[in-house]
Amino acid sequence: MLFKNISLPAIQPFASRYLKKDENVLSNFHYTYDGQEAYAKRLKELQERSFMRAELADCIEAYMKPFPSSEAVEQSLADLRSEGVVVIGGQQAGLLTGPLYSIHKVISTIHLAKVQSQELNVPVIPVFWIAGEDHDFMEINHVYVERDGKLDKKGYSERVLDKRMASDTPFEKTSMKKWVRSILREFGETSHTADLMELLDEAIETSDSMTSLFAFIIMSLFKEEGLLVIDSADKGLRNIEQPFFQKLFEHSDSITTSVLKQQEMLKENGYHPLIDIANNAVNLFVNVNGERILLVKTSEGYQDKNGGNKFTHDELEELIKKSPHLFSNNVVTRPLMQEWLFPSLSFIAGPGEIAYWAELKSAFEKLDMTIPPIMPRLNMTIVERDIQQKLSELNLSIDKVLSSGIKKEKQQFWAEVKDETIEKYIEETQNMILDQYRKMKQKAQDLHPGLPDIVEKNLAIHEKQLTYLKRKANDYIAFKHQVELLKYDQVESRLRPDDGPQERIWNVFYFMNKYGIEFVSELVQLDFQFDHNHKVVYV
Repeated sequence: MLFKNISLPAIQPFASRYLKKDENVLSNFHYTYDGQEAYAKRLKELQERSFMRAELADCIEAYMKPFPSSEAVEQSLADLRSEGVVVIGGQQAGLLTGPLYSIHKVISTIHLAKVQSQELNVPVIPVFWIAGEDHDFMEINHVYVERDGKLDKKGYSERVLDKRMASDTPFEKTSMKKWVRSILREFGETSHTADLMELLDEAIETSDSMTSLFAFIIMSLFKEEGLLVIDSADKGLRNIEQPFFQKLFEHSDSITTSVLKQQEMLKENGYHPLIDIANNAVNLFVNVNGERILLVKTSEGYQDKNGGNKFTHDELEELIKKSPHLFSNNVVTRPLMQEWLFPSLSFIAGPGEIAYWAELKSAFEKLDMTIPPIMPRLNMTIVERDIQQKLSELNLSIDKVLSSGIKKEKQQFWAEVKDETIEKYIEETQNMILDQYRKMKQKAQDLHPGLPDIVEKNLAIHEKQLTYLKRKANDYIAFKHQVELLKYDQVESRLRPDDGPQERIWNVFYFMNKYGIEFVSELVQLDFQFDHNHKVVYV
């Protein structure tokens, strides 16, 4: 396994400016993301703060008890209890770990923790914060597979009809095993499939929700790296968070005002805010009958946006005090809660996260906290040997494919091989028929008022047949050149699917099924640098 660096622009405009160190962008953060001075300063700040280390470590240890572990994990827990600081990243709990960018984010977290532990000479612990509070099931319930160069979305059959958190979303074990086997069949039977199935069967049997299934798999892959995982919706964590929930509730007006103010500053610099926040937002969810209800403030008290559930200030205050497990954070308060809980040396962020954390600077200051150094996560594309061969045969460069795709090259090839003569004959026939039917329609109007409609319908039949003829002619040409066209399709679907990054579509189990479970550990061992170049990994 080897890799090379190439330069690719960030998809998100704000993130692109962040990487270029635009002063208008960096002014929205308290730290820069590179250079040891920022991390040394952040470490000093953390050492002057107090954290509920013992309670947090106990909570994480209890949460992780059902999952695969190692001596490295035990050491991380011990370091968290003492003087350790953390590099933290997070993601939703996708099935089979979801798209590749979740794996890339874990690897980024592990790598930065190792680098900073050596540089600062203190224990730096990689932590992955699973966004189990999220309730968008349709976003996490599928995996893509490839058939003849075309992508097919394979969704899990069980449905969730309410706004239930992923952590509260159970699954039927037999159905999940059946679905997992269908995905592995789509990937193709290999010498590694049985080992993967054994791992996944154990994960399914041990897990009781979508989130715990995700966590089990992640720890199976990364336990030797000392990774710690925690579900943001864990009830034990909620008890630790209770004082800060109270603070978030008490300061909800000023937090919302601060975010809106920060957004206005960003707009003045030409950036469109990502956080959708109302003037009366409380920025907290409350669980009512198993559903997450986003709270807003009104002149009469508090309610959901439709007014179906209403609360007084005292009722919510008492509920937070006695039942903190019923509350959860939104996109505004989750980063605030994270930084209150963890001694965070750095946060690993995707392009969108960089943009929305910039909207929170004033809110952090309102609560006497600072945004940690935000490190852009590693971006990579995995290139298999057969795809590398196809790139060579098609005379395509990996840089060009990843930056702008291959639609233009494929269209150029098609223009060279298609038979323009028959298309010309069909177009000439179409023009001739249109001309004749115009004449017939004019005459038909003189004969009977209902006749022109019949002429139009008759014309439509002829046009449909000519379109069919043109399509069949192209089908035969495509069949004649199907080997070459399939190469274009496979290169596109593997490297730039749906005209976007590989990491947003492909799943890590496709690669593990082909190259073995150790594929991920080999990926972790590559000497990636946080130089913000795109990593092209050859396998």
